[in-house]
Amino acid sequence: MKLFRFGEPTNEKTGVILSDGKKIDVSAFGEDYNENFFATNGIERLGTWLSTNADSCPIVADDVRLASCVARPSKIICIGLNYAKHALESNMPKPTEPVVFFKSTTALCGPNDDVIIPKNSVKTDWEVELAFVIGKKASYIEKEDAMSYIAGYCLHNDYSEREFQLERGGQWVKGKSCDTFAPLGPFLATIDEVGDPQKLDLWLKLNGELLQNSNTDDMIFDIPVIVSYLSQFMTLLPGDVISTGTPAGVGLGFKPPRYLKAGDVVELGIEKLGTQRQTAVAYQ
Repeated sequence: MKLFRFGEPTNEKTGVILSDGKKIDVSAFGEDYNENFFATNGIERLGTWLSTNADSCPIVADDVRLASCVARPSKIICIGLNYAKHALESNMPKPTEPVVFFKSTTALCGPNDDVIIPKNSVKTDWEVELAFVIGKKASYIEKEDAMSYIAGYCLHNDYSEREFQLERGGQWVKGKSCDTFAPLGPFLATIDEVGDPQKLDLWLKLNGELLQNSNTDDMIFDIPVIVSYLSQFMTLLPGDVISTGTPAGVGLGFKPPRYLKAGDVVELGIEKLGTQRQTAVAYQ
């Protein structure tokens, strides 16, 4: 199943993409894609509901705004330096344990919303990433059991302001949490739609130029390790978003570095998880 959300901010509705590609409005189901939905076996319940109600659901037009594919979660957790070639381009040692940081949930936005270059920013960067959503409460999970805690996968652009991240006290969260810095979607694909998440092509273009082009098999720490590791330090709640790191090709890695300016167009995608497109705009 592919779950999406649509409509204007603060008035977003839920949708499902059917196997034939048709997008339908399932707001009559009566639940948002939030912590309670995932905690109460919402995906299975929605599937049952669709078996008798799909034909009566309104069609969602292709030109409607897409929102973040999940409602604001309790937390967005990111893994840094998790692709071997990206660690190399960043001139940082290959980590021996996952590098963990948080991203503010207020950074969430739709997959095709404008990305706002923050006030006083000169180093706004891009990062195509595979994200996954937790399906049930997880604490002290063994690696062997980790995959059963995942509800599905989605595309994430982990925008980063490098000066805020690396030169303003060493707290990465400041460079990761600006408004619009977490476009998520266009949809959440359940695990059966994706297959092996460690064999997915992912890419990013800036103004049509291919800058990131890799595969999730370059991850240093795979998804079961990430779930198990994080659960040793915090409880993961249903609906939590975990982003697994970016491959080589970010602006910071170029010599000289390249950063976004107003008018730039960023396009990105992951195999089986769709595409995003953002236009950079200056903070007003």
